[in-house]
Amino acid sequence: MSLTLDENNATYQIRSYRPGFLQVNELTFHHSIVITADTLIDHWPPQSLNELQIDHLTIALEKRPGILLIGTGSTLTFPPIALYGHAINQGISVEIMNTHAACRTYNILVSEGRSVMAALIIR
Repeated sequence: MSLTLDENNATYQIRSYRPGFLQVNELTFHHSIVITADTLIDHWPPQSLNELQIDHLTIALEKRPGILLIGTGSTLTFPPIALYGHAINQGISVEIMNTHAACRTYNILVSEGRSVMAALIIR
C-alpha cells in the first residue's frame, strides 16, 4: 500500500457543514458564504435559494474561477439558468449541488490545486 501526503495549501478549507452551520478552518458561520482557496466572503446575502439573484454571483465573474460550485442548501434544487448562465458564457464551469456535496467537492478540488469557488447557501 502506498500513501500520499496531503499537501493542501489552501488558506481556507471547509471542516464541517450541516444545515445552518459551516466551519471554515476554526471559524464557524451560521449564514451563507463564498469561498476560494485564498478568499472568504463572509455574509454573502442569499440565505436560501429563493433569495439568490444574479448580482450575488458577480463575484465569480470578477474572480474568474475555473469552476463555480453553487451549494443550494440542504436539498438539490436547480435555480433558473438566467442566474448563472452569464458565468457559463464567460467560460466558467458551473456545478449545482446541495451545499453538503458542494463542501465536499470544494475540498477535493482545492486540494488538487484547482481554481474553484464555492457559493454556499446555508439552508
